[in-house]
Formats: sequence, C-alpha cells, structure tokens
Amino acid sequence: MSCELIISLDAMGGDNAPEIVIEGASIARERVPNLRYLIFGDETRIVPLLTRFPMLKNCCEVRHTDKIISADEKPSQALRRGRDSSMGQAIQAVKDGEACAAVLAGNTGAQMALAKFILRTMPGIDRPALASLLPTSRGESVMLDLGANVECDENNLVQFAIMGAAFARTVLGVSKPTVAILNVGVEELKGSDVIKNADKMLREANIPMNYKGFTEGHSLGSGEVDVVVTDGFTGNIALKTAEGTARMIASLLKRSLNENIMSKIGALFASSSLMALKNHLDPNNHNGAVFIGLNGLVIKSHGGATASGFASAIGAAIDMAENDLAGKITRDLINFNSNDDVDHIDEDVNGVSAGHKNVVLEMNIKEQK
Repeated sequence: MSCELIISLDAMGGDNAPEIVIEGASIARERVPNLRYLIFGDETRIVPLLTRFPMLKNCCEVRHTDKIISADEKPSQALRRGRDSSMGQAIQAVKDGEACAAVLAGNTGAQMALAKFILRTMPGIDRPALASLLPTSRGESVMLDLGANVECDENNLVQFAIMGAAFARTVLGVSKPTVAILNVGVEELKGSDVIKNADKMLREANIPMNYKGFTEGHSLGSGEVDVVVTDGFTGNIALKTAEGTARMIASLLKRSLNENIMSKIGALFASSSLMALKNHLDPNNHNGAVFIGLNGLVIKSHGGATASGFASAIGAAIDMAENDLAGKITRDLINFNSNDDVDHIDEDVNGVSAGHKNVVLEMNIKEQK
C-alpha cells in the first residue's frame, strides 16, 4: 500500500472514541476525496460505525487490536506494552511507510514516548518538540515547545526555532517567517544564560527566517511574529493561560449580551461578527499539533475534540505531508550547520491552517535502546 495520502488513525484514543474519530475521518474524506485510511482499534466497535458513513467503506482498512493506551497510563508503561496497541500500531504504520502520517488523540505523554521510540529523532535534532498554531489578532502563529520538554538548553531552543520556521513555511505559507524567543523582556540583557546564548546563535544563523530577538507574553495574541520559541514548561503554561483567558472573555461576553433586551437586540445585529470571532477562537478549528523533529509525522489531536476538530487534525497531517515538512527541516539544519548561503527558499507552499489546544505537560522521555 502506497503512503501517498494515506493517514493512519488510532480509533481508540480521545474522550469520545471511536465515534468522533470515524465521523472526523468521514468529514476529512469529503474535503479530500482521494484520501485513504488505515484505522487501528477494536473492529467490533469500529466496523458497525463505518456503516453510518458509507463514504469510508472503500477508502479505509481496519486492523484489529484490543490493546488500548488509557488516558492515565504512564509513558513508561506505554513503552513496555504499547507497541501492539492501537496507538503504537498507528505510529508503526508511518515507520513502515504504509502511511504518510499518523493522527492520534488521547494520552499525550504516551504518544510522545511511543513516537520517539518508534520513529527516532531526525539527524541533527536532539529532542522533538510539540508545535501548534495559535489564533492571533493577525491570523495564526506557530508556538513550540508546548509541553514535550520541560527543560531545554540553548541548542534545543535553536533547533526549535529551525523546526518552527519550517513549520510556518509549510502550514502558514510564509516564505521567510519572523521568529522570536519568549522572554521576560525584549532587552538583550534580560533572561537566563540559556536564552541569551540561544539568541546569540540565532542572530548568527544562516537559515530562511527573519529572527527578531525576544518577545513577551503580552505579545502572543498580537501575532507580531510568525514563530514563538520557548521551553515546554513555559510554553505549556502560556498556552493554558491563553486558553483560560479566551474562555473567560467568551463567558463574560455571553453574559453581557444577555443582560437585557437592548443587549440582546445588539447581539442579534452583530451575530455574524460574533460568529466569526467564535470560529476564530474555537480550538476545534485550530486542532492538530505535531511532534516535530521525528523521522515521520505524528499529529496530536485534542482528546476532547469534536468530529470537525478531528477532521482539522487530519487536514493538518495532509498539509505537512504534502508540503514536505521533514525535508524543509533537514535542509535548514544542513544550512545552519554548514554556514553556507541559503540559495533557495520554497516560496510556493500553500498551507491550510490547523492547530492544537490543551496539550498535557509531560516530563522528557529517555530514548529507549
């Protein structure tokens, strides 16, 4: 089976699996008619669902396994027994060249552990990172790491910047993305030695990015830069703080618009604008974070995503596969390490926005031999 436009799915991961996974796969298939699937999980639950979505009947293959990684399973436990699970087999299909990407929901720590163990990191990358798109006032920005690496050194941050820039070129379609490191201030003297050293290295880097130096937390929503680089501890806190703030604003706005008859009338007149705002902030429309830096594509869907949200994660996987995210990272690493001039930048990428919300903070997983 060719890996061209074949996506492997863990049908058993997430809060409402396998129903949401199958429905999401059907929605994505409507958008991309030549898409095919390898679906891993309990066939006694999956096959009956397929009868509700006849579009999937001739474009998917179900491979049975009754082993499932639970939401509370530790990464170390997942490594010991997870290779035969629906999650492990979906990742293995990418390793074996049967699928161009895997889309998974559920246990983030187990996903990270299995993906790193099965696929290994790319040459020149010490640690993979979790990267996603975040909504901003200007559109969307890439942010990494969002929880895969609690502690990072300057080399990790530089590698994140290189991978994040390639991600922005692939998914956002920006030929030379602007990149900044998240810091407590924009002045060069502020921040830890790790951040200062990474800043110096990136100022001297010779790769297709426009490095801007430091950015602060209050600028994340403004979209001033295309890529925000940070360690997983800070990135995860920043992400969840932004999510909580968005929910609070939505709740306050809804309460205000229902206070009296005049506010309700105003809301009626502004309904189209309010709906556009809701869609822009809806995490289901930005679902699909990537474990970037591995020898294969693994896309993390929010465990509580709707069917439409899971379809967005599949769309993100297709974008990254078709636009050769791994190839862009490899070329940028070569240019960075060789210090040669960048003679060519892929400027004809056309990305479809996708992103991810609500990842789980996990400790680093040591690579198993």
